[in-house]
Amino acid sequence: MKLFDVYPINPINIVKGVGSLVYDDKGTEYLDLYGGHAVISIGHTNPHYVKRLEDQLHEIGFYSNSIEIPLQKQLAEKLGHVSGKEDYQLFLCNSGAEANENALKLASFYNGKKKVIAFKGAFHGRTSLAVSATDNPKIIAPVNETDNVIFLPWKDEAALEKAFAENEISSVIIEGIQGVGGIQVAPESFLQKIRSLCDANNAVFIADSIQCGYGRSGKFFSHDFAGVDADIYTMAKGMGNGFPVGGIIISAKIQPAYGMLGTTFGGNHLACAAGLAVLEVMERDNLMQNAAEVGGYLINEIKKFKQVTGLMIGIELPAELAHVRKELLFKHHIFTGEAKPNVVRLLPALNLTKAHAERFLEAFATILG
Repeated sequence: MKLFDVYPINPINIVKGVGSLVYDDKGTEYLDLYGGHAVISIGHTNPHYVKRLEDQLHEIGFYSNSIEIPLQKQLAEKLGHVSGKEDYQLFLCNSGAEANENALKLASFYNGKKKVIAFKGAFHGRTSLAVSATDNPKIIAPVNETDNVIFLPWKDEAALEKAFAENEISSVIIEGIQGVGGIQVAPESFLQKIRSLCDANNAVFIADSIQCGYGRSGKFFSHDFAGVDADIYTMAKGMGNGFPVGGIIISAKIQPAYGMLGTTFGGNHLACAAGLAVLEVMERDNLMQNAAEVGGYLINEIKKFKQVTGLMIGIELPAELAHVRKELLFKHHIFTGEAKPNVVRLLPALNLTKAHAERFLEAFATILG
C-alpha cells in the first residue's frame, strides 16, 4: 500500500523539535516560523506540555463521553478565564473543520434557518458544510454543493445589508484574519456591522478563530479587537500544540439538548491534558503579550523592505519574488507558510524570541538584497 498523493512534499524529514527549532534526520537545524500550520503554539516539546501528557498516559488515555471527565470541566474553566469568555459553553471535538461544521449546524438548530453568509477568500475546512462555505470550488465535490451558502465580497457592508434584507439568514461565519485568503484583516467596523445585523435578525455570528485565535494576534481571539462578542467561536490548531483538539465556545443564549451534537474522540483525557497544558503555559509565560511584542517588532522591521507590498505577519511580494519561500527553506533552513498567490505567512509559536525573529529578518534581507 502507498499513501494517497494529495500533498506536495518537501524532501525533508523532521525528527526532533525544541521550542522554535526543528531538526531533520541529517541533523540540520531549521527555524520553524510555520508551526506545522499554526499548530505549535507553545513550542515543540515544551517540558510542561510533555509532562502533562505523559502523566495523563499513566492514568488513563481515553474513555467515552458517557462518563464524567473532570478534565473537560477544568479545560472549560481555564479557557473561559484565559480568553475572557467565562459565560460561554464549551463543546470539544477534534479539528477545525469539525468545529466549523458543528458551529454552522448548531446555528441552524438554534434559529431554524438555512442560509449561511460566508466571504470571498474564506477557508473554513473540508467537511461537508464547512467546505461549502469555503471559497475554493476545486475542493467542493458535487455531493457538497448547496445553495444555502451566500458568498459576499470581503468587508462590503452594503452587500451584507442587502443579503440580510433578501434572505432568512441563519449565520454569518468569518475569520478575524483570513489565513488561506492571504492574511486579510476584517475591519473592526465590519465585525461590528455583522454583530448588529445578527442581533436584528436573530442570526448567529460565528467567529472562525481556528488560525487567528488562541493568542496569535496579541488578543485571545483576533475578533476581540472589534469590541463585540460573537455567538460562537471555533478553535483548533494551536489549542493542543500538536495533539488533535478542536472546540467551539457557545453563547449562553443557545441551549443544548441531548443528541444535538456528539463526538467519540472529542474531549478525551489526553486531548484535555494537552489543552490545559497550552493554556497554563500561555498564562504563566504571558505569551499573548510576547506574541504582540515580537510580532510588532517583526511587522515594523519587514515594512522597511521596499519589495514588500502588504503585511500582517503575512508578507505580500510581487510575482517575480515567488521563489522567496523556497529559498528561505532550502538555503536558510527557515520554515514559513504561504497563501496564494505570493504571500509568505509567518505562523510561529507564541513564545518566539526576538533573536529568532532577527534570524529570519537577516535571511529575508539576504534574499531580497
